[in-house]
Amino acid sequence: MDRLDNPVHRDAWGSTTAIPRLLGIDPDGGPCSELWMGAHPAAPSRVERAGVTHSLAEVIRADPETELGAAVTGAYGPRLPFLLKVLAAARPLSLQAHPSRSQAAAGFADEERRGVAPDDPDRNYADADHKPEMLCALTEFHALCGFRAVAETIDLLETLTVPDLDPDLQALRSGPDGSGVRRVLDRLLHLPDIERTSLVQAVSNRCAELVAADGAHAREAQTVLDLADQHPGDAAVVCALLMNQVTLQPGEAIFLAAGNLHAYLRGVGVEVMASSDNVVRAGLTERHVDVDELLAIVDTTPGPVPLVTVVAGDDVEVRYPAPVADFRLSRLMLPAGRAYELAPGRPRILLVVDGRLEVAQDGRTTQLARGQSGFLRAGDPPAVLTGTATAFLATTSLPEPGEPGATGAAG
Repeated sequence: MDRLDNPVHRDAWGSTTAIPRLLGIDPDGGPCSELWMGAHPAAPSRVERAGVTHSLAEVIRADPETELGAAVTGAYGPRLPFLLKVLAAARPLSLQAHPSRSQAAAGFADEERRGVAPDDPDRNYADADHKPEMLCALTEFHALCGFRAVAETIDLLETLTVPDLDPDLQALRSGPDGSGVRRVLDRLLHLPDIERTSLVQAVSNRCAELVAADGAHAREAQTVLDLADQHPGDAAVVCALLMNQVTLQPGEAIFLAAGNLHAYLRGVGVEVMASSDNVVRAGLTERHVDVDELLAIVDTTPGPVPLVTVVAGDDVEVRYPAPVADFRLSRLMLPAGRAYELAPGRPRILLVVDGRLEVAQDGRTTQLARGQSGFLRAGDPPAVLTGTATAFLATTSLPEPGEPGATGAAG
């Protein structure tokens, strides 16, 4: 196993303490938003082999079948198809959605054809791949995620009694299947500046009254107030009224499929995703917003919060299944005196979030403390884990040749 040296991202919304605390280092007062573990070309992890430091992406390209296995290489080429992160949000992230694979391919090709530079801040598509993702909470985690049942949104808007929202109430009543949600989203995000500012202020004023009364919809109203305080005049603040609000407890997870409109609000979690950087934003950010492209990829079908049903693998492992082949996430809770074996054949990233692990392979032992992570090659011998720790294990769910369900193609 290779111990990983991982980049830390410092977006303004990040916590100043959570990631430094995980890594066992002193905070420097600046935000630390994400810890990336993987081989994404924008910020790959680094490994040391034979005394020389390489990026994990370089190591994989040099010998993909040993590093990834034949099935992963055959389906994805010489690249790791998943990216593991620790995300630490002290402030809300942008309201955003990710494209499907076909949408990403079309969008990437269009921007390439138009000559949009790869580092252009107005670019939406960094690559031609989809970006489904899963987040498992390490602390209490708050998010907006998808669109709630239309009847519930109608009740909320009727409670608000803001006259400027009357066209939206009418659209929802006539289109409860999601077509009404799309019309409302389109109208709100295309409002002229003066109308938008006036609407956000009117909604905020009424939300303040609901919060003060501490009655029905006070929670949703408080979220609007929090967003409006940080992003005054942003139409995405009002769009939050349409969305599911979720609070995850530690160990709970959500899966975000292509087109799911979402915004992480605050909390710390482990996130795994397809190794893509395609993000289309609707607001709540100083970065590039592309309303028309967002409306082209967003799924406005109402539905419940997409909670992941945890599957117990055994007395150590619980799994968070995802309906994609790119990644699979497990949580390991290893007690003292218990040895746990990981079979070979898949690329894996192992992250320790509490305690300490020893990873033994073919007579060599590597220690991983809290905040440390390692990469296990598909071609490595079995790995035996000992210690007392809580850890997350990310890999692909693509079957290896000979396993049930093996097809040789990515899902």
